[in-house]
Amino acid sequence: MRAERLVTMANQIASFYEPQPDRATAANAVAGHLRRFWAPAMRRDLQLHVDQTGGEGVSALVLEALRTPTFAR
Repeated sequence: MRAERLVTMANQIASFYEPQPDRATAANAVAGHLRRFWAPAMRRDLQLHVDQTGGEGVSALVLEALRTPTFAR
């Protein structure tokens, strides 16, 4: 899947959790969603995009989610 589409989808997920008052809870929720509902190849491609571009276009909450233990499991 194209990186632009993955970024858009990840940002949409993050926008749902953004209003949560606790940032760590929101980041873990985004990471959990990505783990449960995205294929490993999609997660790998999103991470590769972040690694190659420094996270161009990716919301701050998604970047936080990618650094959580929940995402790494």
